Amino acid sequence: MKKSIEKPRVDRRQLQQIIAGLSEGVVLIDPDASIVWANETALAIHGARNLASLGKTARDYVSAYALKYRNNHVLTPEQYPIMRVLAGECFSDVVVEVTKPRDESFRRMHQVRGLILTNASDEAESLALVIQDVTERFGAEERFERTFNTNPAPAIICRLSDLRYVKVNQGFLEMTGFAREEVIGRSAYELDVLNEAAKREEAIRHLQEGRTIPQMEATLRLHGGETKLVIVAGQPIEVGEEACMLFTFMDLEPRKRAEDALRQTEERFSKAFMLAPVPMTVSSLEGFLLMDVNEAFVETTGYDAEEILAKDAVRLKLWADEATQRRLRAKLEVSGSLRNEEVRLRTRGGEVLDCLLSAETVSIHGQPCVLTAIQDITERKRSEEELVAAIDAVMQDASWFSRTVIEKLAQIRRPQDAQAGSPQLSDLTPREHEVLGLMCQGEDNEQIAKTLQLSPNTVRNHIATLYSKIGVHRRSDAIVWARQRGVTGYEKPGNGTKRHQNGNGSG
Repeated sequence: MKKSIEKPRVDRRQLQQIIAGLSEGVVLIDPDASIVWANETALAIHGARNLASLGKTARDYVSAYALKYRNNHVLTPEQYPIMRVLAGECFSDVVVEVTKPRDESFRRMHQVRGLILTNASDEAESLALVIQDVTERFGAEERFERTFNTNPAPAIICRLSDLRYVKVNQGFLEMTGFAREEVIGRSAYELDVLNEAAKREEAIRHLQEGRTIPQMEATLRLHGGETKLVIVAGQPIEVGEEACMLFTFMDLEPRKRAEDALRQTEERFSKAFMLAPVPMTVSSLEGFLLMDVNEAFVETTGYDAEEILAKDAVRLKLWADEATQRRLRAKLEVSGSLRNEEVRLRTRGGEVLDCLLSAETVSIHGQPCVLTAIQDITERKRSEEELVAAIDAVMQDASWFSRTVIEKLAQIRRPQDAQAGSPQLSDLTPREHEVLGLMCQGEDNEQIAKTLQLSPNTVRNHIATLYSKIGVHRRSDAIVWARQRGVTGYEKPGNGTKRHQNGNGSG
């Protein structure tokens, strides 16, 4: 019987000793497809406790692990790196995702090289898979990819070796109107993101050298041929171990529209301010320094704008009362605005004007300011005072006027509702009623004293107490107060009769 010739056993002890401590995983396969050895790294990156867990043969390995490329294409058994090296193929840097069908938590990214080890006769003696675990690297890349794609800020990535775009996010596509396929693969010369940049030559030099491109304004051409003003910046990064430049953009159109609207608003404010018929000023909130005055202010006060700007009203002695500015400032700090505050304004020539002042805190060019409007009421107040003086004079003898006339004069004298919250007749004593009735009949203090059989001093004391109770200071005001409450004359105690004024003034 003929004996079979056994194939000499390959001694791999020295080879195993060399590769046992490598950081890369190494799996040795015999040409007959049996897996004969794997170092600790190879077992660890496969989640295998021992060589048997990895598989006795290449077919066992194919059954134990599911592989797919980064584009999610599932590998057929013939495409597995272990089967390719058995077929006599040498390859390098094949990146695959490795999972276990029976362990959903296991997922690794492997970068694999296939080697054929030959003997002195150049025959295949052993086959090897050299595997690097790149899970962490590709995990970081996946996180970057997700962040890049979901970031609303427009961005695009250019490969530095050929200056072609390799990635673009949705924000850039929405801003420019381009489709993804219209961007990827185009060169930086075709889609120029540095068009009309403020420092274009410097930016191009930095791009070519792979250096950071600082922020600068540029004009980006859009899909339809229009342009958009943007701020562009470039940051060197690596994508898939290739040197690239990440361009990010900020759309300046909203800001430009806002600035245009603000400029138009400020122009309208400036025109309205200068053409306003009442004196107006703009002062800084801090220090109350005058920043601008309109033509009406110049005409009213006699000051030229140049001689009062950057000065405060106290230093210019614009207020007749030095405490005015402190009072106005305190009220502004509480409410932020003033309405119809009575002030006295001194002109350049020394004339003092009675004015109503209204003010509002505003922001101008980002600076807190006070906008003030001043109404000159000097003539109106003088006329009112003259009218009141005339009314006071004729009302000294109220017996000449009917109740209707007195009420009309009172309305002119006190246009506000004088009765709101004021004392009532019930607050007066009987004697004070009598004194008030006689005053309404036009009697003076001596006549009242004679009628009531009192001394003149006692009458004066009653009148002073009466004034204090009803809140007046003059005889005419007391008569108006009484007339508004139906008191027309003196009622003598005990006879039930009442002396009153009729339309012709007789008693």
